[in-house]
Amino acid sequence: MKNLVLITVLVLTSGIITAQSLKPDWVIETGHAAWRERDSQGELVYNDKLWIFGGWFNSDEAPPRDVWSSADGRDWELVESSAPWIHSDLPMSITFKDKMWIMGGWYNGRLPGHSASNRVWSSTDGANWKQETASAGWSPRLAAAIVEFKGKIWILGGIENYYFGDSTSLKNDVWCSADGVHWQEATGNAGWKPRAYHQAAVLNDRIYIFGGGNYVPEHFTYNDVWSSADGVHWVQEIVEAPWHGRIWFSSVVYRGHMWLMGGWSGDPYTNWSDVWYSRDGKTWTELKTEHVWRERHEHSAYVFEDKIWVAGGMVPPLVNDVWSLYLPETWETLNNVHRR
Repeated sequence: MKNLVLITVLVLTSGIITAQSLKPDWVIETGHAAWRERDSQGELVYNDKLWIFGGWFNSDEAPPRDVWSSADGRDWELVESSAPWIHSDLPMSITFKDKMWIMGGWYNGRLPGHSASNRVWSSTDGANWKQETASAGWSPRLAAAIVEFKGKIWILGGIENYYFGDSTSLKNDVWCSADGVHWQEATGNAGWKPRAYHQAAVLNDRIYIFGGGNYVPEHFTYNDVWSSADGVHWVQEIVEAPWHGRIWFSSVVYRGHMWLMGGWSGDPYTNWSDVWYSRDGKTWTELKTEHVWRERHEHSAYVFEDKIWVAGGMVPPLVNDVWSLYLPETWETLNNVHRR
């Protein structure tokens, strides 16, 4: 009997050790990537590589126009040092129809000559860029949400004037395009409050938009979630999600869930390092891990090599570290065990 009890204890103990070893956790891939520290950059996955381009260094410099790629998140290659696009602060970027795309964005920080853009650019190699249109149908803007849905690119909301505008610069229109050149307005008023610095995701054959708000001169944030099956008619999934209202956060879709990571809010005045997930926009759960990247905003987020990746952003200071998170098939069960 004593031997049987001992064996049982060992089996249970072994099970606990195994569960703990499989708990989801963030891993730092590099503390200092080759690209200069930045935030508000374009990012995407293309041709089996992570890509970062443009962004923001400080208000006294024009936005950078460099393009970098990496096959493993640790070693980065400079593909182009001076791309032809100039509005690379808070642009919209996406992979679509076997091309990389960058559109919209802001130029020159607080310096004279500042402007928003509605230009659309594409590239198949990161070095050579083609201007698909000098004036898309939507008004010049930055910090809009962007997704691919039903074979089209979709632009949702955004702001027309950074630093110098007010709430009237915010948008809640929705536009789509099958080729990046010709754009159609799906709706001029989507129902959700005009906003920028928000995110969108495609899941369950629906577009979801969540969070966002405004920065200056009227700061406010949202933590609501809306969804649509056609980009025209929108349903509010939840008025106040359990995560704090925020702007400048990142989002991906991974393991059948939409994920929200980091960001910034003015009340309380803080950067965030929390990570939340939801499969329907209504019910959200926080992922608790032993390690996580430092709190930050306007960082890049990807799904690559079956992992979630986070890179760069403003802590402060600006950083150029890269982190990854792998979730096993049993990750939800393990997360619940960890939370208890």
